[in-house]
Amino acid sequence: MFQNRFVAISGCSGGGKSTLLAELKARGHAVVEEPGRRIIAEEAASGGDALPWADLAAFLRRAIAMALRDREEAVDHQGWVFFDRGLVDAASALEALTGEPILHRLCDVHRYHRRMFMAPPWPDIHVTDADRRHGLDAAVAEYERLMQAYPALGYEVVPLPKTTVAARAEFVLAALGDVSGET
Repeated sequence: MFQNRFVAISGCSGGGKSTLLAELKARGHAVVEEPGRRIIAEEAASGGDALPWADLAAFLRRAIAMALRDREEAVDHQGWVFFDRGLVDAASALEALTGEPILHRLCDVHRYHRRMFMAPPWPDIHVTDADRRHGLDAAVAEYERLMQAYPALGYEVVPLPKTTVAARAEFVLAALGDVSGET
């Protein structure tokens, strides 16, 4: 099935995920950018308030819808498709925020490759910016939630090493090289 080529890269906010995905894209792989950053840009441009610091539930619902749409659009790509966060991240956050039992309902149906990659907290590279306003403590709490969510859904969580971007990309590709696209 096509989603077996869909690889989730998640983890601690500010842990180097987007930089890793840029490297994978430069190497010719399909990459889907993080829904959160795209939503923030859209909301800022339109004056909307579905922002994590204004209406977190609305933001997360938009992230879920965007992640589902991203998956549909990624079907046409050949080879590995790497997702900077995605459905599990948004659904687990919404469930934690509201108590709405959405994680398994959505994520058991819409699967990524069984092996996913988790960026650990890395204080040396964590920075805040206009779109990432939360500090390292909140990022670590997010990481801990995700470290429970992915295994609960049956994913094999592979921690990303704290190394150069090129070495991280090689690590991911090597780890996928010894597993098929079967889940």
